[in-house]
Amino acid sequence: MSRTPENPTPGPQPGGRPGTTRIVAGETGKPKRKRTLEIALAAGLVLLIGAGAAVASTLSRGPETAPAAAAADTTPATELRLGYFGNITHAPALVGVSQGLIAKELGATKLSTQVFNAGPAAIEALNAGAIDATYIGPNPAINSYVKSNGQSISIIAGAAAGGAQLVVKPGINSAADLKGKTLASPQLGGTQDVALRAWLGKQGFKTSTDGGGDVAINPTESAQTLKLFQDGKLDGAWLAEPWASRLVLQAGAKVLVDEKDLWDKGEFITTVLIVNKKFAAEHPATVQALLKGHAESVDWLNAAPAAEKATVLNGALKAASGSALPADVIDRSLKNIVFTVDPLAGTYKKLLQDGVDAGTTKQADISGIFDLTALNSVLGEGAAGKKISAEGLGKD
Repeated sequence: MSRTPENPTPGPQPGGRPGTTRIVAGETGKPKRKRTLEIALAAGLVLLIGAGAAVASTLSRGPETAPAAAAADTTPATELRLGYFGNITHAPALVGVSQGLIAKELGATKLSTQVFNAGPAAIEALNAGAIDATYIGPNPAINSYVKSNGQSISIIAGAAAGGAQLVVKPGINSAADLKGKTLASPQLGGTQDVALRAWLGKQGFKTSTDGGGDVAINPTESAQTLKLFQDGKLDGAWLAEPWASRLVLQAGAKVLVDEKDLWDKGEFITTVLIVNKKFAAEHPATVQALLKGHAESVDWLNAAPAAEKATVLNGALKAASGSALPADVIDRSLKNIVFTVDPLAGTYKKLLQDGVDAGTTKQADISGIFDLTALNSVLGEGAAGKKISAEGLGKD
């Protein structure tokens, strides 16, 4: 549907068409009394006609109009605007977009995508209405939910677990060696930023969101982090894949902390799929179609031969971020990640507490943050039929 510009400027009006006011040189611009009366009477007549038309229109609508309007609100969207990162931890998005799996399920709904560097930027875009859904780390999702009193987003699926590490210069051998050092995270309030701050706090270090404290944390775009580390301007970084592997294999870093060692059974969620609540309420069929494409992408990643997987991911990464990765980086990254539609809801109370401890969020009730009903409907259509639990933190 074409749009006309808001507040269009009238073009030239030869002969002074109705609706156009012209003040000619020599006129005072002060209307004569008779002219004023004529205008007032005309305006009143227009208002009466308009009011009558509005009443007639309202009366002509039968009771069936309301259900019709409600039905229109839940039709498939004309467009789905989807965000994701150029990271291996966002491989379900990379595969789903590049291989057309998501677009296929969306059918007539147009798929538009936007690539982000980190979660807070993606959340800002979603909250501003610039995108409808996004792949993202759990902590920015929690932060948005908390700040909006539960009105902004729903987590509708998991995407990836694992694949985050604190990598440092070779001379750093323990937490004690980090005092006075400068570390990086992808963005303030992001999942790896929260993990880093929470872990440092447990080691007895004080940090500040403005970069002060016992250990300075400098939120930095991941590609820039690699360059700064190579130039000796950073002592380490807490990063998701492939960036942790890139610092290890391309810049000589070593792993000080593998985040899986900090979690029960080594399971922690790195990437989830979230949707704007208003969009989900208006277009449930579109959300379900998105989830079908997402689930197909996860299945493909878990079944594809390693060589094919690397080729597809490298092509998608080049399209998303402008460059492909060496084979050893892809291989190391994939070994650290599990692709799953389960958001691991049982980990979210700890994730929330980590955000509180890190100073990036506040304590709150997140009992409604999940809506896994559409996901479980999609999974129920498959052979496995496994139900994913919200662990009491929402609908499943």
